[in-house]
Amino acid sequence: MTELVIDAVGITKRYGDVVALDACDLSVPVGAIATLLGPSGTGKSTMLRILAGFDRPDSGTVEIRGRRVVGPGVFVPPEQRRVGVVLQDYALFPHMDVRANVGYGLARSKDRDRRVDEILEVVGLSGLGKRYPHELSGGQQQRVALARAMAPGPDVLILDEPFSNLDDTLRSRVRGEIISILRDAGTTALFITHDQEEALSISDLVAVMNRGRIVQMAAPQELYWSPASAWVGQFVGDANFIRGRGRGGTVESVLGAFRGEGDGEVWVMVRPESVRLNANPEGRAVVKGREFFGHDQLVTVAFEDGTLLRSRLGPGDYFSPGDRVEVDVEDVTVFPG
Repeated sequence: MTELVIDAVGITKRYGDVVALDACDLSVPVGAIATLLGPSGTGKSTMLRILAGFDRPDSGTVEIRGRRVVGPGVFVPPEQRRVGVVLQDYALFPHMDVRANVGYGLARSKDRDRRVDEILEVVGLSGLGKRYPHELSGGQQQRVALARAMAPGPDVLILDEPFSNLDDTLRSRVRGEIISILRDAGTTALFITHDQEEALSISDLVAVMNRGRIVQMAAPQELYWSPASAWVGQFVGDANFIRGRGRGGTVESVLGAFRGEGDGEVWVMVRPESVRLNANPEGRAVVKGREFFGHDQLVTVAFEDGTLLRSRLGPGDYFSPGDRVEVDVEDVTVFPG
């Protein structure tokens, strides 16, 4: 049986008439890097606050590494939970240098300086201990916040939109550095984000949240190729949704016939990566547009009935608006209509 660091069951939280969390379950195994992903207003921040001990749920239980911290008659305060938190704005103390910031949550003892040195080495900030936050880059400030959260040796780190304050160029590099640090240290981490690309790229497990509930939790590949619902498929990554009709285990659409459950009207989900285009003067579709990104391109084609389909291709293929093409689809997922 997999050992869990976070085991939250039936968490419900209301703010007046607003239900922020609706009997929500969340589990994170030891050593995993997990992400809580969802659009704004779905309860992600509320779950963070309850896990960290900043807020109490109306009902439900939370266990951290097998120890109950929330439940009927039980509420362990934040400082006793062994949960580290890295906030979106880092919340560094501007009047303290790096060493003081990192050591803030450590008891004053002869081992304190040694632990600060050790954790600064882990996050790659050795030699910067005397600097103040305003003297650091955004990426360095991020690592100071991470070091401060890691210093007490928590059972789990929760990181709230930690890369949102960085520009696009810096974000990708810092994200890779932080994930490498966490993996090397064997740290269990839960990221909170609304960025689908980020969630898929950094995580062992992604928990997709909608309307106060976890609607699917799976590995990134499973989540992308086998979403539990049309909503998940549309929210996580790019997808084409085409109308089809199912009967007797077969679904027919403008794309052709596929195996699929469901009778009557259905939705056929096709990832752009599953669509192949071949130049053909007699082809069934016409190229309507092309977006070139360097590493790949997105080509939109239209069928005679007006159905639009996007295809993600390598940079070497070249199609112009007006070209006729034949369309081949490698993989589809069928949802009830």
